[in-house]
Amino acid sequence: MTERSRPRLNIGAVRSTFAPWLDPAAKPLVEFDQVVKRFDGETAVAGVSLAIYPREFFALLGPSGCGKTTLMRLLAGFETPDEGRVLLAGEDLAGKPPHQRPVNMMFQSYALFPHLSVEQNIAFGLKRQGVAKAEIAERVTEMLALVRLEGLARRKPHQLSGGQRQRVALARAIAPRPKMLLLDEPLAALDKKLREETQFELMALQQQLGMTFLIVTHDQEEAMVTADRIAVMRAGQIVQIGRPADVYEAPNSRYVADFIGDVNIFEGVAQHADGASVRMASAEAPQGFDIVEDDILKVGSTAWLAVRPEKIQVHLDAPPPGPNRLAGKVADIGYLGDWTTYLVELESGRTVRAARANAARFVERPVDWGDQVWLTFARDAGVVLTR
Repeated sequence: MTERSRPRLNIGAVRSTFAPWLDPAAKPLVEFDQVVKRFDGETAVAGVSLAIYPREFFALLGPSGCGKTTLMRLLAGFETPDEGRVLLAGEDLAGKPPHQRPVNMMFQSYALFPHLSVEQNIAFGLKRQGVAKAEIAERVTEMLALVRLEGLARRKPHQLSGGQRQRVALARAIAPRPKMLLLDEPLAALDKKLREETQFELMALQQQLGMTFLIVTHDQEEAMVTADRIAVMRAGQIVQIGRPADVYEAPNSRYVADFIGDVNIFEGVAQHADGASVRMASAEAPQGFDIVEDDILKVGSTAWLAVRPEKIQVHLDAPPPGPNRLAGKVADIGYLGDWTTYLVELESGRTVRAARANAARFVERPVDWGDQVWLTFARDAGVVLTR
């Protein structure tokens, strides 16, 4: 089937209603049950419990050394847990070698065989499984069409671009039709534009196959674009799980707020809190911060306000006095085409980041280096954090 004739799925319609984790009757495909893994006395995974559901695109996100790859390798069978259990479709995987597990792993390096052609690389796993020749040929043809490499079947890996090699590795991983595909930093070797294109291709492919994908990445944008849910990891533990928008807009800690995207975090003390709004005193804002907040803070308690740069407005003329108002000078400007980022230095010496979408060509004088500016944001723009 050609790319032009292949039916396109309405991914948005599927993903917007997909939430098996909210259904108490739904059964996970994968369960990590209080899993612990140590290396030379150092704990890499510290009592992780996690459920991943059939057809879910799940992301493990975190910095190097946080335990995300170790968690994936425990599922693949390349590592053995020191404590706890790893279950797949309700079956405890303890003692089951990697080749007997219905999962396949796509490595960051792609690990293609240089002496084999594209079609031979794709067929390799099928031959190891003892699949009949006729079925192998049919499956390889299907995979080549799926990843749009029909005309490159006889080429060797060194004759392909980075993006094409990535597709061959993907086709080889899914050809045996595993229950689950594990992707270890699969797009790290691609340039930015190709990486962005491939993220959407991965999403479409996952929906078309109806397969469960688990991706490990340190790239927050990659996780935000591709995943149904994200687990943010730190020091071998999961610190927050949620949909990308929930993790970004409602982080549960300063660590998550700072790790996911750009953010400004202001320390303050609660002066008034009634369950619907909070007034905070802060050294950064002479008239304090006034924010909408559901959680009740005790008066006098220390908290932090996280405000994303795109929630902050930049003014050349002073707005009326009031809360959520900061004054400073533009220290630097980053023009990104679709966005402009402003680094504004406050009188305290603190630098605040604000961002503005370039939705229209400027009519008024643009904000420039060294300008005196005022920053404001709405009451519902920030998130109060207590840890």
